[in-house]
Amino acid sequence: MSTTVVITGSGCPQLVPDRAGPGALVRVGDLNLQFDAGRNTVARLIGLGIEPKDLTALFLTHYHSDHVLGLPDVVLSHWVNDRMDDAPRLPLYAPNGSTSRFCERMLEVWDDDLAVRAGHNHRPPEPKFDVFGFDTPESPTEVWSHGDVRVIAGQVRHEPVVGAVGFRVETPDGVVVISGDTLVCEEMAELAEGADVVVYEAMRFDHVNLRPPHLRYITEYHADTRLIGAQMAALDVSTLMLTHLIPAPSSDEDKQDFIDEVREGGYRGEIVVCDDLDTVTLC
Repeated sequence: MSTTVVITGSGCPQLVPDRAGPGALVRVGDLNLQFDAGRNTVARLIGLGIEPKDLTALFLTHYHSDHVLGLPDVVLSHWVNDRMDDAPRLPLYAPNGSTSRFCERMLEVWDDDLAVRAGHNHRPPEPKFDVFGFDTPESPTEVWSHGDVRVIAGQVRHEPVVGAVGFRVETPDGVVVISGDTLVCEEMAELAEGADVVVYEAMRFDHVNLRPPHLRYITEYHADTRLIGAQMAALDVSTLMLTHLIPAPSSDEDKQDFIDEVREGGYRGEIVVCDDLDTVTLC
């Protein structure tokens, strides 16, 4: 068994042609665990040789459009491409509230399409997925397990979004943590304690604060590179994967700016300023 982390989308609401919306895939043996599903998630998965029917489970961090835009595509593709109707049901794990409600309602606008396809193909018009909602935990809490692999959810700080979580994946190879969207906070530190790889959203606050005042509000609920560096140094995390990059880097020099700012925070481990499909393997 080996554990790999693949960034299925390194982007954010900013539209960049070569960056899909936020997402990460954790592969443990034959388990495929997808975290968030931003725009173009299905295309990135297909590029890895993984179809939606191959997903073991999908986990959502919170209800912001850039993190869930690709979810209807995942679910519809799971159904449309299941020619023999033998694909397993796809479990979706989501914080209760706006995120779980989105999962339950997301296909309402596709009712007519599903009815036409089902009538033509003589199949039930209900895509095969199940929503498993969980309350936002006050402390990290297990939400899924299979054998010796566990997925743990932990509250993060992304107010005014209510019910935002990050995830911790514990495998025989080590621990992977996925921040979702958050400020650098004590809750994130608790979730990432003892982690080998942390997938952390990253924003260069100094750069964003050069924008006009009405565009700086995003610093109120995202993670600053220098503070990330200080937190990851204190936790002695081996590998840091930066994603959901703001501003989106367009050159090696831009990526180096992210690295330099994290280093200023004191972090000395491996840093990957992620492009889509960048991969780290736990050894």
